[in-house]
Amino acid sequence: MSGPTRGKVGFMGCTVSSMPWAAQGWMGPGSVFSDAALPGMSWLWPELPVASRPSFLRSATCLGLFLNFRVSFVRAGGLEDPEGLGRKQACLAMLLHFLDTYQGLLQEEEGAGHIIKELYLLIMKDESLYQDLREDTLRLHQLVETVELKIPEESQPPSRQVKPLFRHFRRIDSCLQTRVAFRGSDEIFCRVYMPDHSYVTIRSRLSASVQDILGSVTEKLQYSEEPAGREEALILVAVASSGEKVLLQPNEDCVFTTLGINSHLFACTRDSYEALVPLPEEIQVSPGDTEIHRVEPEDVANHLTAFHWELFRCVHELEFVDYVFHGERGRRETANLELLLQRCSEVTHWVATEVLLCEAPGKRAQLLKKFIKIAAICKQNQDLLSFYAVVMGLDNAAVSRLRLTWEKLPGKFKNLFRKFENLTDPCRNHKSYREVISKMKPPMIPFVPLILKDLTFLHEGSKTLVDGLVNVEKLHSVAEKVRTIRKYRSRPLCLDMEASPHHLQTKAYVRQFQVIDNQNLLFELSYKLEANSQ
Repeated sequence: MSGPTRGKVGFMGCTVSSMPWAAQGWMGPGSVFSDAALPGMSWLWPELPVASRPSFLRSATCLGLFLNFRVSFVRAGGLEDPEGLGRKQACLAMLLHFLDTYQGLLQEEEGAGHIIKELYLLIMKDESLYQDLREDTLRLHQLVETVELKIPEESQPPSRQVKPLFRHFRRIDSCLQTRVAFRGSDEIFCRVYMPDHSYVTIRSRLSASVQDILGSVTEKLQYSEEPAGREEALILVAVASSGEKVLLQPNEDCVFTTLGINSHLFACTRDSYEALVPLPEEIQVSPGDTEIHRVEPEDVANHLTAFHWELFRCVHELEFVDYVFHGERGRRETANLELLLQRCSEVTHWVATEVLLCEAPGKRAQLLKKFIKIAAICKQNQDLLSFYAVVMGLDNAAVSRLRLTWEKLPGKFKNLFRKFENLTDPCRNHKSYREVISKMKPPMIPFVPLILKDLTFLHEGSKTLVDGLVNVEKLHSVAEKVRTIRKYRSRPLCLDMEASPHHLQTKAYVRQFQVIDNQNLLFELSYKLEANSQ
């Protein structure tokens, strides 16, 4: 990548040293424009093309910038100065773009509403002097109302509906509803288990810390806080179906969306930590016919695409950047992305689970055939996330070793699956996949993990700051990758889904799979089916 741009690059003709926020120490190590925040700078510089200015700054920080810029405009030149009008219009255009792009996320930033209000009032004052600002000011007012940051002082925050997560608190009525984006302040229901597998259902913010969760559990269990250290008596542990235990630290937050597919939260004392075991339903399986044998491949594939489109639409483009750039700092801002990634893993394990729970060799071969059909239809729907997940499920070592079962598969489907494997082959940086997706037109659902891999390569392949200078080309490349995400969702998804008598039943089945994510258990099932296969 090319060398970094010098720090003197400014905004709308100003130099960094002349800007109000430069004098306030907003640049350099430890400032809000440190290495963790600098990806947003690419959006602010007029030297960069408009299309490559996605804002990755935290909203309150960026809005503070706008306010400081606005004040600097008033101080520079008279009100009749044409150059001053141009600067005001440019600043207003940037603010409109920012509000339009990050409507939902602004509610998560403390002080954002106050900053917008101050800036809005300043712009309203100028509207009477500059007729050219009237149209943009009206649009600003509409956007402010859209993001629910009301201008009146006494506005009341909207009531929030409690949202059950689609895995950790299962309800048929909720899983049939259209998915909406999660925010850190959203309240959810979740079960927290005890060592004896009894549980309490708590109501908690999605971004709640471990300490907050334990507080809710303690209140439910009516623990007394009189004895010294009683508040530290309980610890929170994530227990996976494999028996692996992870002790969560009190200051960790957003743990709900980071749990594994069949992981559950346990509250216990330190003395009972070693005795924690997975829930019985996670380690005991009953082979037999399941719903997959009674549904058509077209119905399953279409419901997969519809559900994954909902989940993909819920992921804000900022989450992709936060996931890579901010890592541990911004977990609460990546909740929807983490849920989508977990769903991809869930579908992969669902395919392996269904195949290995089928004991009859003939039915098992028919099931392989059905999954290959599902993958083909998902590819036709341009749902490459589901396509990848299904193919990877069939490629699971516990499934691929079933030689006798695969031999029963018709040659046509063997050849088709071989083509699918070539498409998902990571060789030459996923060349086959990239060629296919480059020929598709939106709407489409990409294989999201590959987008994160590309962003990680861009981030770790070169530094954002070098000796106080900014690597503009790196930020250009990140912006380009984010624009592809925007392009994939630029058109609505329209699926021709006929309302069958079992439509709701199939929809519920697809949206809440029961899967085995313990690879050791999958291998046990595989060896029971074909002990000598190689």
